[in-house]
Amino acid sequence: MRLFAIGLGCLMAWSACAAPVDVRGIRTWPAPDHTRIVLDINRPVEYALFVLRNPDRVVIDLRDARLLKRLPKARPGDRLLAGIRAAQRKSSKQGRDGTGKNLRVVLDMKQRVRPKSFLLKPNAKYGHRLVVDVSPLGGEPPRQVARKPGADSAPKGNRQVVVAVDAGHGGEDPGAIARSGIREKDVVLAISRALKRRIDRTPGMKAVLIRDGDYYIGLRRRTEIARRHDADLFVSVHADAFRDPRVRGSSVYILSPRGASSEAARWLARQENAADFVGGVSIDDKDNLLASVLVDLQQTATLNASAEVGGEVLSALRGVGRTHKRRIEKAGFLVLKSPDIPSILVETGFLTNPSDAKRLSNPNYQEKVARAILNGIHRYFDANPLPGTLFAATRRHTIARGETLSEIAQRYRVSVKRLRDANQIRGSVIRAGEVLRIPGRSDG
Repeated sequence: MRLFAIGLGCLMAWSACAAPVDVRGIRTWPAPDHTRIVLDINRPVEYALFVLRNPDRVVIDLRDARLLKRLPKARPGDRLLAGIRAAQRKSSKQGRDGTGKNLRVVLDMKQRVRPKSFLLKPNAKYGHRLVVDVSPLGGEPPRQVARKPGADSAPKGNRQVVVAVDAGHGGEDPGAIARSGIREKDVVLAISRALKRRIDRTPGMKAVLIRDGDYYIGLRRRTEIARRHDADLFVSVHADAFRDPRVRGSSVYILSPRGASSEAARWLARQENAADFVGGVSIDDKDNLLASVLVDLQQTATLNASAEVGGEVLSALRGVGRTHKRRIEKAGFLVLKSPDIPSILVETGFLTNPSDAKRLSNPNYQEKVARAILNGIHRYFDANPLPGTLFAATRRHTIARGETLSEIAQRYRVSVKRLRDANQIRGSVIRAGEVLRIPGRSDG
């Protein structure tokens, strides 16, 4: 079986390319469901890619190319890549000066794989690249089915709230880089891991890390992973960058209305895919009008929830340090576009600001940021408990000095009468320090 891919970078101008293409290095990035192999090259290259069996390997033939650096070893724990070999091969067009030799790179695999390749143009961080992604031939690796939470730390029938924590960037995408060399992908992974630890220690809550290593995951794939784990909230953690190093402080983003509209159109255009659903309701069998109404209703509720939890998190971050803006901001970030999962993006600070960069590299400060994000999330679910969760069953409020019943009822979105009935309050006097039971939506 052979699969071919042709890079067209130099096809039209091949005769003009006198010097061979330099392969300046090869990098590998193993992820749970694929491995990415990146060849750093000095200019576009013509190449052919195919698969061989017995043993399983992926072969990349680069026309008129040469390898300048030693080959890397496969990373420990890589479940797909066993090793990399390379050799120069004579070409029928080889010249007397030795140009025209082809370079063959062989990827020895541990199992059958399906390769996908593409060329990338230079950006601010890298030059030309040839990228090869290999995935198991049978599809994705066996998925770890999200264990239905609640069996260990919550009473029967009261499930845990699931929070998907997404560390931005990863792998060959470092994100923002401070002048000191601190990389965004490392900082946000550390904060995300700290946030997961804190969430998992909180009764009624459970966290799922979208990325738990130094590898890259596509933006839409991140929300797919969150949906696969039945996430109730998606939190993407980043660190900002700006041309002015004086700009600093944290901020919180939610999806902009324009971004929501474009995503709704995308979902409606893919109605034929039965896997696309909104709020647990399949839209593949609905007419266009009804499907549009369902998506619009779900997105409105999701955006409202995103705005509320984003406001709570931003308020909590003010207790840690300076915030960049006083209000949550709106943008068209792709990772925020899930129509059925409230989603926020937390910019924890500016790595281009020396003070922010120094703090963000400090493990103690990373823990403070994680604690603030958790506090905001916790306050949101306290005030907006999901039916069937431990939050809905055990909501309590300790009365602060100066608070009134009407203020407490407004905060938790219940009527004063229901609050009185749930706590058997007959008069209007309440005392600071007393603990009130907050009735859930299912209470009578």
